[in-house]
Amino acid sequence: MKYLCLVYCEEEKLHGLPESPEDAECEAYCETVEASGQLVAAEALEPVNTAVTVRLHQGTTSVTDGPFAETKEQLAGFYLIDARDLNQAIQLAARIPAARVGCVEVRPVRELQP
Repeated sequence: MKYLCLVYCEEEKLHGLPESPEDAECEAYCETVEASGQLVAAEALEPVNTAVTVRLHQGTTSVTDGPFAETKEQLAGFYLIDARDLNQAIQLAARIPAARVGCVEVRPVRELQP
């Protein structure tokens, strides 16, 4: 089953704390999970100030700067993994280096039936 691991953190803390992961550590984690055959995709995101939010209400599209919600933590990146169950997905998420300075939301991907 596929799980989306959403990495949230405060952007200024992501690279500013002693326990912050270096890019090389994140790349090594990706390589390990990829070698196990469980990595489907992974990407870091550009800073939150580059985001826009699109809404469609009664046929009218509106675009606003920034993320959808005002929160302390922002979405920094994601890992799409293939795990046998939620427990294995949690084990993989717990090894994501950025989890040390933020959190990782683990969510099953809903499989649509044809």
